[in-house]
Amino acid sequence: MRELLALISTEPIDQAAVDAAVAGPEHGAVVLFSGVVRNHDGGQSVSALEYQAHPDAQRFLRECCEQVSAETGLPVAAVHRVGPLVVGDLALVAAVAAPHRAEAFAACSVLVERIKAEVPIWKRQHFADGVTEWVGL
Repeated sequence: MRELLALISTEPIDQAAVDAAVAGPEHGAVVLFSGVVRNHDGGQSVSALEYQAHPDAQRFLRECCEQVSAETGLPVAAVHRVGPLVVGDLALVAAVAAPHRAEAFAACSVLVERIKAEVPIWKRQHFADGVTEWVGL
């Protein structure tokens, strides 16, 4: 049994490490979701983001990964970055491996939606005009 990768990190995310955490010779598909900081939201220009996490966020992230893995029987992994990020930075990388692509895509979608709904991480957007806004409170 491989070690489950479910991590909240202040360091840049290594996509290859997330991929490697689920990949194996028995899997013909690895779906890797990369959530990237974009330069706009709601018609406004975004210059940067700041993510803050509840002290138990990593436990919640692990539980999401464990639940999706138990429900699907597939290996999953996820890393969410916190702290200051700029446009182009990876904020979330999630991966699922499966024998076939359809089940990998479906499980990865469930994993990402569950992380967004259940892991207590909040985003503060910094707009180009100097205004900031909290999202997900």
